[in-house]
Amino acid sequence: MPQLRRRLGRADLRAVPEARRALRELLRHWGGPGQSEVAELLASELVTNALVHTDEGAVLTATVGPRALRVEVRDFVGRGRQPRPRAPQREESTNGRGLVLVESLADDWGVQPCEVGKSVWFELGAGAEAEAEAA
Repeated sequence: MPQLRRRLGRADLRAVPEARRALRELLRHWGGPGQSEVAELLASELVTNALVHTDEGAVLTATVGPRALRVEVRDFVGRGRQPRPRAPQREESTNGRGLVLVESLADDWGVQPCEVGKSVWFELGAGAEAEAEAA
């Protein structure tokens, strides 16, 4: 299975567009119309959250399976509170929408506590057309 693995530097938001480009390259021939764009958007939200809310950097992993894509962003910060979707404080606010987008657009998502830190992940199906081609 094709896979992407990237170490993301601590608090370096330049890693966000770099992660999107790497994921775009991995997904060139994956999914139905619009699926790779959704994957890029959701991955950039998870990467941004990890870099903004932790000081230890993170690891992005994306695995392309025959029927679905799984993207994980793992951080290495102690066992703190688990992230959860929340509505932005003000309507015009640009912060606080990341996990709301993930919850809305991903087929599945979750948070997996690790011995140190956590992994936030999502899965997207390849879409009906792509699944028919894979069968």
